[in-house]
Amino acid sequence: MQERVVSSPSASPSYDDARTEELKVPRFSSDHERREWLIETLGETFCRKLGVYRIPSSLVLSVVIPVYNERKTIHEILRRVRAVPINKQIIVVDDCSTDGTREILRGLAANEPDLTVVFHEVNRGKGAALRTGFQHATGDVVIVQDADLEYEPEQYPQLLQPIVEGKADVVFGSRFIGETHRVLYFWHSVANKMLTLLSNMFTNLNLTDMEVCYKLFRREIIQGITLRSDRFGFEPEVTAKVARFKMVGEDGQARPCRIYEIPVSYHGRTYREGKKIGIKDGFQALYCIVRYAIAD
Repeated sequence: MQERVVSSPSASPSYDDARTEELKVPRFSSDHERREWLIETLGETFCRKLGVYRIPSSLVLSVVIPVYNERKTIHEILRRVRAVPINKQIIVVDDCSTDGTREILRGLAANEPDLTVVFHEVNRGKGAALRTGFQHATGDVVIVQDADLEYEPEQYPQLLQPIVEGKADVVFGSRFIGETHRVLYFWHSVANKMLTLLSNMFTNLNLTDMEVCYKLFRREIIQGITLRSDRFGFEPEVTAKVARFKMVGEDGQARPCRIYEIPVSYHGRTYREGKKIGIKDGFQALYCIVRYAIAD
């Protein structure tokens, strides 16, 4: 019978044990410390490929989430936003939901102190909800986040990086320059690209996705712009006004906003799954492009 050898606890450690001890990850008191350890251990270039970026521990990101009838997704989007290792102010604006979302948010607001919830008493549209959210923002940078799980909050660090590095004042995401996206409506993509082209002609920008949800602004910019569109006209309006906005530099000279574009993933919904934008909003966007290119 073959003899079975069992190592005693006092036996010398194996090679695997030694490697485990060598690679043991220290305990961290904050996400900032964990991020810095990874960058120092793996190198900044490799970490960028993994989506690990340096974010100042003092930076606060205000996440503005307009909500209308998103009972099925509101818990999950808040969980995913909270999971991003960045200091955040989370602002949810309920635009008079009728499916039970308001009741859920009232319960969350009463028990979760990191959450600011504002309720509209009548349905006013996404643009109006965003205006309300921007008024409550106190962070260094403000980002728009839809509540429908079409976009990934995990991409906040990549989107923030041009601003953190002092290269940009405004960052647009783009669904059309290299990230994964769900294959859906052909004519929607055609309309998006046509509206972006027309917007670029009036603003003299070279964006690839003007209609994207993910837009980040230094807070003084978005709070320094007067917005008027109540519905989905927000996208072309804010693009036109950012293109014209002048910032005063440290030398006292006014300069245009520096705008960057970062690829983002997109997991679009069908109308059966709750998609709300329609052909009427496309015509409204067309009107807003022309209107805000000419005058406020």
